Amino acid sequence: MAGRLAGKVAVVTGAGSRGPGLGNGKATSILFAREGARVLCVDLAKERAEETVGLIRAEGGVAEAFAADVTRADDCDAMIAEALRRWSTFDVLHNNVGIESRTNLVDTTEAEWDQVMLVDLKSMFLASRTAAREMTKRGSGSIVCVSSVAGLRAVGRTAYATAKAGVIGFVRSVAGQVGPQGVRINAIAPGMVWTPMVGDHDEAMRERRRAASLLGTEGTGWDVGWAAVFLASDESRWITGQTLVVDAGLTLTTRF
Repeated sequence: MAGRLAGKVAVVTGAGSRGPGLGNGKATSILFAREGARVLCVDLAKERAEETVGLIRAEGGVAEAFAADVTRADDCDAMIAEALRRWSTFDVLHNNVGIESRTNLVDTTEAEWDQVMLVDLKSMFLASRTAAREMTKRGSGSIVCVSSVAGLRAVGRTAYATAKAGVIGFVRSVAGQVGPQGVRINAIAPGMVWTPMVGDHDEAMRERRRAASLLGTEGTGWDVGWAAVFLASDESRWITGQTLVVDAGLTLTTRF
């Protein structure tokens, strides 16, 4: 362990993967633990969180699983309370929960819109609100919210892109509110990383996604996880309200 997060307690939402492979939350949880953090791995399905915890413990890290629906305020309160109960402190919240919508404007139903906003945006508000209440009391803390380059570009996934743009606006607003109390909040905007969320794409689409970026390489959950380690650590102590784009240069192109 390099110790970049030594002594810190981190709560990671969406810490399990919804299918085979490595999601952003799972990778982030593992890297946080490798860097010395004690990690509360939170997922709607506890068995997914327990799988991540098993991987962390197999490497000698410290982690616990917790089931929560982060679209519910009571569950957000409970997960932060659990971290405090177990370890008596709380330093990092990594908001990773999200669902995808690939529907354009005219085909998006009201129900689909509402569900995407609930999961991809409201969950960040609820979890961050609870975390900020505790962090501002202590005068320190880092909140990281996973957005997407879809929130920065013209794409056809209307509800998803709007929610992810909302995450960026949310981070900027909250940074101005909690900064004077010593709390930082930032966003990560991943590009076309290969995770279980997009595991239903065929090989042709996977290759198109890979070739779209300037680097021409495929991103993984590890790439997002390392960005999260930086924003959670004291290395980024003078950074708040920002969006770290992790996309191999995709946002500089018009290829996809």
